[in-house]
Amino acid sequence: MTDANMATRPRGKLDEADLLVTQCLIGGAWTAGERARIRVDDPFTLDIVAEVPDLDAADTARAIDAAGAAFPAWAARPARERSQALRRWLDLIIRHKEDLARLIVLENGKALAEARGEVDYAAGFVEFYVEQGSRSLGEIIPAPVEGRRLLVEREPVGVCAAITPWNFPLAMLTRKVAPALAAGCTIVAKPSELTPLTALAYAKLGEEAGLPAGVFNVITGDAAPIGDTLCASATVRKLSFTGSTRIGALLAAACAPTIKRLGLELGGNAPLIVYDDADLEKAVDTAMVAKFRNGGQSCIAANRIYVQSGIRDRFVAALAAKVQALRAGDGFDPDTSIGPLINPAAVAKVTAHRDDALGQGARVVAQGSAPEDHARIVAPTMLADVPTDALLTREETFGPLAAIIGFDTVEQSLSLANDTPFGLATYLCSEDLALIARVSRGLEAGMVGINTGLISTAVAPFGGVKLSGLGREGSAHGLSEYQNLKYICQAGL
Repeated sequence: MTDANMATRPRGKLDEADLLVTQCLIGGAWTAGERARIRVDDPFTLDIVAEVPDLDAADTARAIDAAGAAFPAWAARPARERSQALRRWLDLIIRHKEDLARLIVLENGKALAEARGEVDYAAGFVEFYVEQGSRSLGEIIPAPVEGRRLLVEREPVGVCAAITPWNFPLAMLTRKVAPALAAGCTIVAKPSELTPLTALAYAKLGEEAGLPAGVFNVITGDAAPIGDTLCASATVRKLSFTGSTRIGALLAAACAPTIKRLGLELGGNAPLIVYDDADLEKAVDTAMVAKFRNGGQSCIAANRIYVQSGIRDRFVAALAAKVQALRAGDGFDPDTSIGPLINPAAVAKVTAHRDDALGQGARVVAQGSAPEDHARIVAPTMLADVPTDALLTREETFGPLAAIIGFDTVEQSLSLANDTPFGLATYLCSEDLALIARVSRGLEAGMVGINTGLISTAVAPFGGVKLSGLGREGSAHGLSEYQNLKYICQAGL
């Protein structure tokens, strides 16, 4: 669509109005619930976009029962048939890419170009598991004695629960749902109450793709009663959650009595280390993506940018020029690079981190443009001379605030980077292959990006160590998370 057409198009108008869904899907039936409804607002205009059901524990139990009833038949289907259903779903996602992107902008606020990128990213997970689901192989183990056959088969875990965040409302859902369904599991999904509309549209497309009733269920409402019910249910055999470490720990404790399998993709505090020998252009591009993608509202965003003394002045000047050119505003405006933050609490946190650093001697070296006095918008900002013990080195900022921290030696860079209880993503920029190998091994994290801030892909395992979580999503490892191994020993042959 051209910019001229966008200027005349009503803001956020969908081509397919039916994709603005305001009911939940349980057992193949759409339900509005019987309680008060949750208002979903537009982070830029602050207007109400829609209202969705505020479902409770009883509704959640119905969704679990529906998934449980659908599981035997879905698990028994040949993997190829399950893949064909996912393929139809993928085709619909691609066909409705623009409407899905518009929904993401309406409820999340991110720039439309980024929303389109998210739809592509989300579709990538479905496409990967369309193929991977039919390639999941068992094992034949040579028997240690005569007359025996030893086999290992892979079976679906069972009914699964997925609790997804607001920052990537479609991609975080497909990253869980696609491997679960490909493995033969059924699932109950609970999207963030801040961004439920994308998930409900995704469910609508799944229904259109012909998914059997109960295979995929989506419920909205207060996280506490829904989460408590999912965790307590003996029917639910796996819980996958993306969100804060604090909530992840609570969910893990609540799942302990039923010994569920857990997939926890939790908080991060990613360091980006720029060494003296780095290619300056590559390093600046890496920092821009790693820090400002999705307005910094990403669990793998570079929260701490450590720059070695020999390149620091040149790097600060080059990055400052890029930050100065950023523009915060309406996600539907083609000139917008960064949309509004998700809520007032997010704005307050970025402001607190900035003020803390400035109070300890940091200085503002660049600031992008932004509307004045907008409740949800923070101007993209770059700080230099940030102290190594600033608040942002201990907490995840989740916003468009870049903090430059100096260091001198490789040993110091590793010490600073690893001085955190989190270990999700890390980044480094260098042209020295020996240094890259040394630092990559020394970083305590599940993922390392080298000379790039774009590390997320459906074909590689995504996840962290330490307080950043358990398990992996994406790749063949992501499919295994939804499978049990069954060892079969046959004697008397």
